[in-house]
Amino acid sequence: MSDQKYGADIVADSLTNHGIDLVFGIPGAKIDRLFTTLEHPAPGQKVPKLIVTRHEQNAVFMAQAFARITGKPGVTIVTSGPGVGNLVSGLMTASAESDPVVAIGGQVPRKDLYRLTHQSTNSVALFAPITNYSSEIQDPNNISEIIANAFAAANGAKKGAAFVSLPQDVDDAPVSVEALPPMPYAKQGAAALADLDWLAEQIKQAKLPVLLVGARGSDDDTVAALHKLLKQTTLPVVETFQGSGVISRELEPETFFGRIGFFRNQTGDKLLKQSDLVITVGYDAIEYEPRNWNKENDLNIVALDTTPVQIDNNFVPKRQLVGDLGQSLDLLTERVAGYELPVDSRAVLKTLKADLRASDEPTYTPAQGHLNHPLNIIKAIQAHVTDDMTVATDIGSHYIWMARHFKSYVARHFLISNGMQTLGVGLPWAMTAAMLRPNAKAVSVSGDGGFFFSSMELETAVRLKLNTVHIVWNDNAHYDMVKFQEEMKYDGRSAGVDFGNIDLVKYAESFGAKGLRVNTPDELNAVLDEAFTSEGPVVVDIPVDYSHNFELGSQMIDAQG
Repeated sequence: MSDQKYGADIVADSLTNHGIDLVFGIPGAKIDRLFTTLEHPAPGQKVPKLIVTRHEQNAVFMAQAFARITGKPGVTIVTSGPGVGNLVSGLMTASAESDPVVAIGGQVPRKDLYRLTHQSTNSVALFAPITNYSSEIQDPNNISEIIANAFAAANGAKKGAAFVSLPQDVDDAPVSVEALPPMPYAKQGAAALADLDWLAEQIKQAKLPVLLVGARGSDDDTVAALHKLLKQTTLPVVETFQGSGVISRELEPETFFGRIGFFRNQTGDKLLKQSDLVITVGYDAIEYEPRNWNKENDLNIVALDTTPVQIDNNFVPKRQLVGDLGQSLDLLTERVAGYELPVDSRAVLKTLKADLRASDEPTYTPAQGHLNHPLNIIKAIQAHVTDDMTVATDIGSHYIWMARHFKSYVARHFLISNGMQTLGVGLPWAMTAAMLRPNAKAVSVSGDGGFFFSSMELETAVRLKLNTVHIVWNDNAHYDMVKFQEEMKYDGRSAGVDFGNIDLVKYAESFGAKGLRVNTPDELNAVLDEAFTSEGPVVVDIPVDYSHNFELGSQMIDAQG
């Protein structure tokens, strides 16, 4: 057998040298040598494991989940033309939600780049506005360096997507160079010491300082440093939806005051409104716009982050402390030792804690006897989920209920799309979690609308024998998150929100998965018992009562509230 290496070998070796052991994608003629290399490597050649999906969009969703769960860049590989086109929603979501993803897309041979030939498209231009990096390889000797720069950009201070276009003749080209060796990523130090000294004094002088922790504050090192700080100095914490799980069970009673995102009427909103010092930790405005939580524009804000924030009329921090969050929090911990919340502030927090607990209790009877109240569904899911399990929620009315009320005590074990609110992420994210955390069940939750954006991946889940439970909140064929908001705005009228019913149990069974249905509310726990003890993919159909969704958007906090 020839020892000749080709462009595809350098791509595969580069991925291996960047620590990538799992890639997701769909092949095609313009990139088939790379897929052949991944599936049939040369003797002794180490390559990532290839997961073949049923749609390119789901492949990039899975790569995004890989990144969010592991902290390493996820990788997706697809073919040219419509293959790369189907990556757009996923890469846009990854960039918006600070998840490092590297996408490699096939391209026509270099001689055809500017011809109207089959599947020719300017993919670099397509992805430039929605990624941290978008480049095309023009010389086979430059393959490894362009891939290295894509990884560096994806894994930068503000993580996101990167795209590399691989022309077919570069993929096929004989090469004599080797892939670049493994190299460490550039690292930050802590924020400026003078600024940390200043922030410590601000905390000591404050009556009610609050930490608002976002997506970039949820990595392992930052969470460990945050826990160290809170064990020494009790401070109230509000999570964004994507910061879910940064507060542990141990710290929850004294420090957790809910999550914020989507409608300004949550306990966390009420706490921020009363705070005299809001410290954002890894918060990105796209998670929950400042015009919502700082509507009156009167909060005293300090930003602690890995990257400068985007300034807007409702988010003008007094100072920005930019640097490694874990190191910055460790140094801050030393400087605030001895601080205690005043007695009056503790009384405020006690009232808000009671408010938070009360919000978890259903106060209305379902409109029809066979339907389930959202909070009862959440309680049932909560009773079946352990801390080592991953729960991924899709987008829809269920997502607002889950994000507000589902409890998670381990960072990056409750996965939410709140930057782009992208339909279809739930099932692919849970499937990746099942691959990466095989000793624990992976759970996804969707509506009956969002489920069918990615439900074809049930075949992938069955093929890979993944232990997933997908729970569908079935409101009888509506895009309800749009429906109820339209009804709130247009005197009870909605438009463009109805579709046809599909039997979810039969649909699941047609893929070889188990399908279960909750026929009456008193069956809910027993059906979930069966789902969580079954091997392989399970789909559970739960009829839901969404008549209470108006309450989600009612009772807004206003300037006088």
